[in-house]
Amino acid sequence: MTAAPFRPDADWLPYHRNPSTPAFRPPPGSVDAHCHVFGPGDRFPYAPERKYTPVDAGRDALFRLRDFLGFDKNVIVQATCHGADNSALMDALHAADGRARGVATVRADITDDELERLHEAGVRAVRFNFVRRLVDPKPDQYYRAVVERIARLGWHVVVYFEMADLAERWDFLTSLPTVVVVDHMGRPDVTQPVDGPGFERFMTLLRDHPQFWAKVSCPDRLTASGPPGYDDVVPFARALVDAFPDRVLWGTDWPHPNLKSHMPDDGSLVDFVPRIATDEEKQHRLLVSNPTRLYWGEGR
Repeated sequence: MTAAPFRPDADWLPYHRNPSTPAFRPPPGSVDAHCHVFGPGDRFPYAPERKYTPVDAGRDALFRLRDFLGFDKNVIVQATCHGADNSALMDALHAADGRARGVATVRADITDDELERLHEAGVRAVRFNFVRRLVDPKPDQYYRAVVERIARLGWHVVVYFEMADLAERWDFLTSLPTVVVVDHMGRPDVTQPVDGPGFERFMTLLRDHPQFWAKVSCPDRLTASGPPGYDDVVPFARALVDAFPDRVLWGTDWPHPNLKSHMPDDGSLVDFVPRIATDEEKQHRLLVSNPTRLYWGEGR
């Protein structure tokens, strides 16, 4: 039975249909370690509890972009508009033929058989979203119960929060018994100094807790100065790559959900990489060895 058609939000910005060819050539084996698939809604209906309705952006468009930009693999992160129904994610993972891994959203009552199916498809992590404009966060014990369920699989946790909320979440996050990957550098305020107290708190988190990793992604979400260079974001991302070269990841964030100011050119985002990873060794760690170790290494 075909689902009723979905209408995207009136102010939704569709992804760039004709991105530029990046000047930077990613090294062989590179991984886009943060991207999504949306629907298509007539096959994979969006969740009733969603806080946004996107333009469809399915697996085939993602894989075309992967090849065009010169990447070998993807890490596909479950989109909040699909809730805990990972059907679209699993469909993309199966179609990728080993060239993708997944980050799922699961509830604590998920069965062991369902977890096994997710693992066999290529899921290696769960995501906890604490951004209130996107989801309604749950009590800490809810997330702890999920972690207890996934621990035997060797999965890790991906978290998304606003930098202003880090102090509130600190004790909970640092108590988690897994690797914890923080999306988009914890969303720092890039109008403040890179060595100011806000970002220094985040740097301290990574210095004092070696199980934490950071995605140096989404300059388009963080910038005040704007495209194409996102110059104000460069010092923050470079500081993380320089300080923690073995615990950083990068991704396009395609198809760039919930952006309001502009839609980034994915080719320009790839050209952001050599500005933050300033030599070939750092670029290889960021794009190849780090994501390969985390997502294609031994999972249990």
